[in-house]
Amino acid sequence: MPLSATRSKHRFTVELPVNASPKILYPYLASASGLSQWYCQDVHIDEDHRYNFIWDNQPHFAEMSSHRTNRSVRFVFLDQNKRHTTDANYLDFTLEESQLTQEVYLRIVDYSEETDDSELLDMWEGLVLKLRELVGG
Repeated sequence: MPLSATRSKHRFTVELPVNASPKILYPYLASASGLSQWYCQDVHIDEDHRYNFIWDNQPHFAEMSSHRTNRSVRFVFLDQNKRHTTDANYLDFTLEESQLTQEVYLRIVDYSEETDDSELLDMWEGLVLKLRELVGG
């Protein structure tokens, strides 16, 4: 029985400041080379434009289901046969700029089986720290 049939999904959202412009940040969120520098072990794009995110040497296929240049990107994860599933895991990255303070924030929505908010917060804070180091922010 697939994991998704035995566990319910959880929507985790966090906003973290990143001192870099959306133009600088966006390629790190939407390209295979950018994502592989901070988000996971490696990322490849196959001939069908599917992203293969690699964690612990295990492939996880996803499609970029939407994007707005320098603003947002969404990845919807596929099953092991690279097919869409109902209630699929997804990951949203959105860049927001405060008009008042000019600060740039990265809003992350992580929809998956992981339900421990403190563990997710620690993970995302660590990943975004790595991203900040890359972009000098």
